[in-house]
Amino acid sequence: MRLRNVPGAREAIAASMYCYETPEDKKGLWHTQFGNNNPIHIEIGMGKGRFITELALKNPQINYIGIEKYSSVLLRALEKQEDLQLQNLCFIRMDAEDICRVFAPCEVARIYLNFSDPWPKDRHAKRRLTSMQFLARYKQILHPAGCLEFKTDNTDLFRFSLETAQAAPDWDLTAWTDDLHNDPMNEGNVMTEYEERFSSMGTPIHKMILKPNWKN
Repeated sequence: MRLRNVPGAREAIAASMYCYETPEDKKGLWHTQFGNNNPIHIEIGMGKGRFITELALKNPQINYIGIEKYSSVLLRALEKQEDLQLQNLCFIRMDAEDICRVFAPCEVARIYLNFSDPWPKDRHAKRRLTSMQFLARYKQILHPAGCLEFKTDNTDLFRFSLETAQAAPDWDLTAWTDDLHNDPMNEGNVMTEYEERFSSMGTPIHKMILKPNWKN
């Protein structure tokens, strides 16, 4: 379970140069903020930041923004970044519902969703990060040539996500697998903390890739 009550977490986040307290001010201006025109990739619900930090280390030609709503978890990622001081990585503490207030149309080249909260009760389905409501938000900010990558260990959530993707007229399901680590899709895969834990227990990892369909 994620830590949510580390004393002083909010204050430390507010003091960090790598986390933006008013990200809506950067809407449409993220390239200026990074000082280049490199593609922008975001991870929604990044947890402690292992995944996005490793990507930033491996791909200096890409700008990364990690989004996390829990201060005490975000703090762990900030601590790593304070040591590394990567110029292509920053963070936002916010709820995923607000992404269209923070990013302009076509501003984001790729979105990563990793091991998102499954929200198992039917009445909470719209809160799932792969729901129709969230897919509509993602399409608003994604570049026409962009994509969405989703990984999870939760079979029920993955089935829901597949059904949603297949029913969404504005999206194309371009690839998916029920067993990522034994599939060609695993090439170049960067694991999250959860992924490493679950896969070491023999739990298969599911993945799908979606691209916006601008013909509809």
